[in-house]
Parts: sequence; C-alpha cells; structure tokens
Amino acid sequence: MATERLHVPLGARAYDIVVGRGLLAQADRLTAPVLEKPRVAIVTDETVAALHLAALQAAFDRGSVRHDAIVLPPGERTKDFRHLESLLDRLLDLGLERADTLVALGGGVVGDLAGFAASVLRRGVDFIQFPTTLLAQVDSSVGGKTGIDTRHGKNLIGAFHQPRLVLADTDALGTLARRELLAGYAEVVKYGLLGDRPFFEWLERHGEAVIAGDPDARRRAVLTSCANKARIVAADETETGQRALLNLGHTFGHALEVACGYDANLLHGEAVAIGMAMAFRLSSRLGLCSDRETGRALRHLRSVGLATHPGDLGLPALDAATLVGHMAQDKKVRDGRVAFVLARGIGEAFLTRDVGADTVRAFLADMLARPSDAA
Repeated sequence: MATERLHVPLGARAYDIVVGRGLLAQADRLTAPVLEKPRVAIVTDETVAALHLAALQAAFDRGSVRHDAIVLPPGERTKDFRHLESLLDRLLDLGLERADTLVALGGGVVGDLAGFAASVLRRGVDFIQFPTTLLAQVDSSVGGKTGIDTRHGKNLIGAFHQPRLVLADTDALGTLARRELLAGYAEVVKYGLLGDRPFFEWLERHGEAVIAGDPDARRRAVLTSCANKARIVAADETETGQRALLNLGHTFGHALEVACGYDANLLHGEAVAIGMAMAFRLSSRLGLCSDRETGRALRHLRSVGLATHPGDLGLPALDAATLVGHMAQDKKVRDGRVAFVLARGIGEAFLTRDVGADTVRAFLADMLARPSDAA
C-alpha cells in the first residue's frame, strides 16, 4: 500500500512521519530500522486495545519483536501523576532496558503520557508514536511535547522528548465516532487559520469530505497538517519563538478544560475550536482583525458541526474571572503576562503579551453573557 514520508530535520533527534493506509499491519517492517533491540512495550488504552492491539501484536510477532502491552483506562483523566507512576512501575516490572522502545498506540492522552514516561524511564528511552485519532495524527504525535495534567492546568508537567518515528495509519480513523473526528478536525483547521490560508480555503471546500471519510481528502489533510507542524518544530523545537503559534486557541481552550475538570463533556479538540473562535473574536474586538475574516473562520467551524461558544455544548455556567485565573497558569506566562495567539486575518496569526487581564476578563464576561452562538 502506498505511503508517504515527511522528515522532521532535528539533527540527531530527526525522525520521519509516515502517513498511509494499512500501517498497523506493516509495523514490523516500518519500525525495524529504528529499533535498537527487537523488544518493545506497547502502551495503549482499553478502547484502542479492543480495536487495534491484536493487529499490532501480530505484526510484531511476524517480525520476531518481543512485546508486552500495558492497557490504561481511556480519557483525559488518565494523564495524571497517579497513572504516570503506575505506568513507570509496570514498565520497570517488565524489566525494560534503555535499549528497548516504548510504542504509544492511541490518541493524544496515550501519546503524551507514554512519551513522558519514555523521557524519564532510566533517564530516557526511545519511543514510537502510533496515533489512532485524527487529533493525534495531525498534532500531538508530532513535535516531541510530552506531559501530564495537574489540578493547576493542562500539560504543566512534561518534557520535550522526540519520538523515533511517527506512523499515522489513516485506516484507524475509520473506527472513530463523528464527535472524535470533529475534535481532531479542529486541529486540522488550526493550521490553516494560523499560517496557511490556501489550506484553509481547501478545507472550506473539502472539510466535510475529510470528516466523512474520503481517503484522499483525509490523506491530504493529515499530510498538510503534519508538514506545517514539522516545518515549525524544525525551526523552533523547544518553543522559544514561532512554535508558540501552534497554540492558537489553546490558551482559552486549556482554561475551559481545567474549568470543566477534564471530563468527557468537553474533548480537547472541542475546547480548541471554541478557543480559536474566542481568539478571533478578541482579535476583532481589539481592531486587529476584520469582522469579515472572523466571521469566515467561525462559519467554517460551525459548518462542519464544531462549537464556537461554550454554551453550544451545554457546558456548566462559566465565570470570566475563573477562566482568566486558569490562563495565569499557562506555561507561556512570563512576568505574569499571558501570551495570546491572535490573528490579523485567516493565515496571519501572531503572538502577543500586550493584552491585559482586565481586557480579557471584560471580553469573556461579554461573551459568556450570551447562552450560545445560536442565541
């Protein structure tokens, strides 16, 4: 089956992203060049294990790769200290050595948690990302950000630890519910909105096909998203500059996730979609972006079924001051000033620390005074 490769040029930490169909069945062949030893520990969750674990194990059996599997509970709440400690204990119980490799089979939660475990286990072991959700394939599996959540905020404890390989099997997307696909699609749209206007315009025409399952549309969406992220990561691996643009929608979105207690009523991608809508609205309010451009961005999100207001999802009542407080814990805060990714237009995002807390609080209060965007 045809596959396509993208290279992430990071010197000694460089790796390839392979995108294609049927990659699970080819795992033995595809991973062999990056395995120091034929010994892996597969980290996955209960939902993904029921769908894909047997196929991956069969491939490793064919390649004579010794493997064990650790199956975690699904959901964002698994990304915490308790589950990290349990995972590390189980890996040590298996006798995993520094020359062995972790394989993260699943969505963003599994990839972030397993990647962080790999970064600290025996002071660092290799890991491979095998993302099975659209969100993970286009975003969280690429770039080496790993970590866990705390009560203070999302991803506040973590490390940069690049994978040795990313294998994005687009066939795996066929097992996802539409809600999960939409959550991943929010991250796809993000690349168009932050710096690739032609891609956004392509998504306006083909976004529904990506969600509905058209193989060519999905392949192009995944490849273009990964190419955009790989280019930014290669230029700014540890987020000291332009990589922060990838957080479009995330400052608002992470605050929403913390306020909702990381529960299943708000998926990460849903929070990002609402966060991007907030970022564009704030940009318009500040006179940075035209109402026309903001309206166009929001119309596309709504056209595929993504929420652009917390009330669209029936979330509990939210308080502007509480959300601003959560934003103050953002990783990019410097000297008490929150970094916002705002926009001058579609494909023209930029980073600023010049928006005061009072301005953000007033903006959120006005927005939250409406019950939803449908109102």
